[in-house]
Amino acid sequence: MSYIKRAISDVLEKRVESSKCVLVTGARQVGKSTLIKHKFEDYNRVSFDDKMIRLQAREEPKLFFLNNPRPLFIDEIQKENSILEDIKVMIDDSDERGQFIFSGSQKLELMKGMSETLAGRVSIMELSGLSLREINSVNFNRHFVPTEDYLKEREKELTEYDEIWTIIHKGSYPELYDVDREWQDYYSSYVNTYLERDINELITADSITFLKFLTAVAARTGEILSYANIASDVGVSEPTIKNWISILERTGIIYLLQPYASGALTRAIKAPKVYFRDTGLACYLTRWLTADALKNSAVAGNMFETFVVSEILKSFSNEGMDYRFSVFYYRGKDKSSSKENEIDLIIEENGKLYPVEIKMTGNPKASMGGTNVVLDSIPDKKRGLGVILCLIDKKTYLRENLVALPISYI
Repeated sequence: MSYIKRAISDVLEKRVESSKCVLVTGARQVGKSTLIKHKFEDYNRVSFDDKMIRLQAREEPKLFFLNNPRPLFIDEIQKENSILEDIKVMIDDSDERGQFIFSGSQKLELMKGMSETLAGRVSIMELSGLSLREINSVNFNRHFVPTEDYLKEREKELTEYDEIWTIIHKGSYPELYDVDREWQDYYSSYVNTYLERDINELITADSITFLKFLTAVAARTGEILSYANIASDVGVSEPTIKNWISILERTGIIYLLQPYASGALTRAIKAPKVYFRDTGLACYLTRWLTADALKNSAVAGNMFETFVVSEILKSFSNEGMDYRFSVFYYRGKDKSSSKENEIDLIIEENGKLYPVEIKMTGNPKASMGGTNVVLDSIPDKKRGLGVILCLIDKKTYLRENLVALPISYI
């Protein structure tokens, strides 16, 4: 399998040059170790997947660091957090940059441990699966926000994406882009490894029940999160579902998209929307076994939306940005109607709110951006250009402040 250059590479290199230690988070098998080994060949390497190495790090940290001197890459650092205190002492005793690179697949726990022990000393980055840009070797690494400048620059590097449903169905894990890797075999192995290595340590229920839960969440990708509905389907309590959802989030399987918070949006729904990070995994769990079957299914719209949201989030994280402070959604009721209105995404930047609709259509209408006016009621914010990301062939203005874009603009 040939190495696919990752969009985050240059940003990661700059962070390593300017920080004493860098943490790269991301789900299992998104390519964290491969990226770091490829980019930093001169670093010593050790993995805490190895229990004997973990034991030495815990029991004899001085000996561990004698055997593994800096600059050092520690893989799966979350499996032995006790060593962070020793690392803190070491980096405080030296002004050298790039002393440590860590990787790990449990983001929230890692960030908690790092922020408590290594506050102000560690730079945190997130690696996702392959983006459309990476799969198609597009040399463009700006986060998606539909400003005039972004659209102008993006048009210089536009690439037509063929067989988009094949990619949505296949998913974004790098190993799947090895020509010899079979789709069902890969995801079967992935799910088993995830349940055995990542989940066994975090839950008390049997793996069959958790797999039923995982499938129930996959079937709801792109929907408002309802703990009660999932609990009813799986046959466990709501508190258990809340705990399990948090596990999926911190192991990089799902993302909870938060609603835009403003006192002006008094009738807005407060619950998050749930999105699978990888559409291929969601397809495998819900038994959509071919791209054609998926494309013509009742879930195609939600799967298309999930894919586009994931691509937009990747555009932020690949530039080293935290999308949690920039990307939201809106759903609420108009006072004059019982009908709920929704804006799929609201991207906030420089005092402007950019409304984004995601539609699985090649024939977008201006009415699809009709809810965007609710943003005009938010004080101290201006409404930016509205966008409909869809299956259209070329950029088409539907109104002066509303444009339909092919997904090649992400």
